[in-house]
Formats: sequence, structure tokens, C-alpha cells
Amino acid sequence: MKIIILGAGQVGGTLTEHLADEQNDVTVVDSSDSALRQLQERLDIRTVKGDASKPTTLADAGAQDADMLIAVTDSDEVNMLACAIAYTLYRTPTKICRIREVDYLNEDKKLFQSGAIPVDVSISPERLVTDAIHQLILNPGSLQVLDFAGGKIRLVAVRAVDGGPIVGRELQEIREHMPSVDTRVAAIFRKSQSAIIPEGSTVVEPDDEAFFIAASENIRAVTSELRKLDEPYKRVMIAGGGKIGASLAKRLEQDYQVKVLELNYDRCRQLSEELEESIVLNGSANDSKLLQQENIANTDVFCALTNNGESNIMMSMLAKRLGAKKVITLITNSAYAELVGQEIDIAISPQQITISSLLTHVRKGDISAVHSLRRGAAEALEMTAHGDPKTSKVVGRRLDELDLPPGATVGAILRGDQVIIAHRHVVVEEDDHVILFLTDPSKISLVEKLFVVGGSFI
Repeated sequence: MKIIILGAGQVGGTLTEHLADEQNDVTVVDSSDSALRQLQERLDIRTVKGDASKPTTLADAGAQDADMLIAVTDSDEVNMLACAIAYTLYRTPTKICRIREVDYLNEDKKLFQSGAIPVDVSISPERLVTDAIHQLILNPGSLQVLDFAGGKIRLVAVRAVDGGPIVGRELQEIREHMPSVDTRVAAIFRKSQSAIIPEGSTVVEPDDEAFFIAASENIRAVTSELRKLDEPYKRVMIAGGGKIGASLAKRLEQDYQVKVLELNYDRCRQLSEELEESIVLNGSANDSKLLQQENIANTDVFCALTNNGESNIMMSMLAKRLGAKKVITLITNSAYAELVGQEIDIAISPQQITISSLLTHVRKGDISAVHSLRRGAAEALEMTAHGDPKTSKVVGRRLDELDLPPGATVGAILRGDQVIIAHRHVVVEEDDHVILFLTDPSKISLVEKLFVVGGSFI
């Protein structure tokens, strides 16, 4: 696939790595020589220096025969204009546009879905991050919560702790504890080891990070097998009243006690008018006296959501030491995510969340969802099986007969409204939504080929 990526920033650069590794023909456009040089030194790609929205720049990048344009510069206006020009001049088939401004997103139907601005897919990093944090608060004790099949199936990561009923025992004993609940542990990450694709005889150890899949209504019951269930959260403190902090407060304020700390006084005034139930305070979460004054020791979740990753880490560590039960930290520099210790419970990477959403629309085949796991170390995706036993390598075959690459496993299937947890005897049928887990994302092309409908395979 010939793909043009506009913007060589953190999102554009990370996306380029993913797509270049999968043998796509990638051209990156940016106005920064150094950003383009860093990418070209590491990857087999083409680069073009220039203004991303100018027709001559797009022509130099090969827009006349590109299959896809992905506009992820820091400017919404440049992204939209580039999509419009690519469509008007070159009829570029697929145009994906990163939009950050809420005013544009609120008019999505009139601006984009109507075709007034030719954008096929609009991606909002702020909304995606807000959704991810909201799910973590709704599911106490989870490290990552990912929805598939329209929310009917959920993949959840939790850390196993001493005292969990199944910890120190074989996974197959989960069925003995919960005979009426079907689940599958898709992978286990153990300390510095690579992912373990578990068998029924695999023993769960304390501190294992386990990814399990189940029908959404069964998630809490399965979580209780791996760790003592956290009490439902009630009190949430948000540091940073920017777009993410404000939208999260709006989501939570009707059901939780929410406090927002914002350093900018004018922004505080604005937030106090926008938010109905939340308490808005003018101050910094790096101020230990302010945190203690606002009862941080009784706070269930502290969310550090400023646009400064280093500051987020420091204030999260401070909040944890002062008694916050759980801290969720927004980290924009992926290198820092590897450095955080036990004092930060969950590190959120806007880049990885945005990349996951983008990959859903870039992957080949009928893919409904893609999620990047453990900062890109693994991947989960939802693919629809098409064809019949003569034209498909998956339809009409048992799961243990599928020619999956090493490190790939099927976690669950949605058939109509029925959730089927993957077991080796299950036979894939046409139109099944198949949820797969890959511990090696570079093998994604092999999975995509497996689901391609072709000639007779018999």
C-alpha cells in the first residue's frame, strides 16, 4: 500500500515505524529537516520537506497515485486542508485526519460525514485518551481495558497479586472456581520476559500482568480470580484542566466526587462555568500542602493530565506518597513509560492510543478494531471472517487447524450476539468476528493474509 503521512512528530513517527515494518511504501512529509532525517536513518522510507497542505508538496510526495493520506500534523487546519486538496486534485481514496479542536469535532456530521470537507476518518487523540481513562476508572484494578465487538467482548489487563484464588495455581482451575463463566487468558507478561502464550497448565505467579478476554458482564468476576477486587472508586482528583482533564471531569462528575487542579487562573474561571458538579481549584498538584489540604489521602484515583510529561510523573509520585490509592499518569515521551516504578500505577501514552485507532483503518482486510498493548509490545485486533471453506483459510476450520503465526492466538469470537470464548474445537463460521492476540506485531501481515478471501484452498 502506498501511504503518505503528513507530520513527523511523535504520532507520525511512531505510525511510520509500524507501517514501514509491514512493507508498505511510506512517504513522510514535514517541514523539519532533523525530524525527517531521524526517521530516514532508521527506516526504509521516502521523505519530503515542505508545507503539508501545499499542492506542490503533495505532488512531490506522490499524492497522484497514493492509496491513503494520513494527516497528523499539529495543526487541525493544515490536516483538513491537506485532505481537501488531496481529494480535489488527486482523488486520494482514503484520507485520515487528526482533529484536536472540540469545535470541529462537535460538527462532525456536517463537516466530515456530509463530505463538505473530504475526510473519511477523523481521529481525536483527546477523546481517545479520555475514553481509555474513563474505562480504567469504571473497572477498578485494571491496567488496560479494551472493547471489541461493539462492547460485548472485553480484553482486560490486570496484575496478579498474592491472595488471588488462582495465583500460584494452574489456569485451568479458573473453570473449577467459576463453572458458569467462560474466559481465556490470552497472554501473560512476566517481569522482563517476553510474552507467554499460556496453556491450561500454566501457573500464574504474583506480579504477572495477565491479559484475559471474556464477555463484558463477566470481567469483574474473572478479575477477582487474579487479585482482590478493588472497591468501586468514588473520589477522583484531576491535575490539569486542559482538553483531556476537562472532558474527563465532565464524564465523571455526575457519578463521582471530582476535583480539578488547574494552575492557570483564567482557565480555572472557564472550567468553573463549564463544569456543573466538579470542584475547580487554582493551584499546582506539585504543591504538597495543597494536596494534603484537599484530602489526597482519601482520594481513590489521582489523574495527572497536564501537557508536561515530566511534571505529571513528579506530581503522581508525590500524590502516591501522600496516600492516593491509584495514580494514572499521562506520559507523552514513550521512553519515560519504561522508567516509571511502582509508585505510578498506570502510565497512559496518547501516542499509542492514537496509533491503535489509526491502525484500525490502515490494516488490510475487514478489521473493526486494533489495540496496541504494553506500549506496542503486543497487539489485539478484531477481524471478520468472510467466504466459505473453499475460498477462506479460516471459515469452516477448527481453531486448532488455523495456520496462525507463532505468538498469535484467538481469544474469542462474536457470532451474531453470541460471545464464544476460544477453545480448540470451535469452528469458525462466515461473518464471525474473531478477536486475535499477537505477541509479535510484525507478524500482523501473516494474519491478514490468512483472512483474505481467495481461490480454492482445498
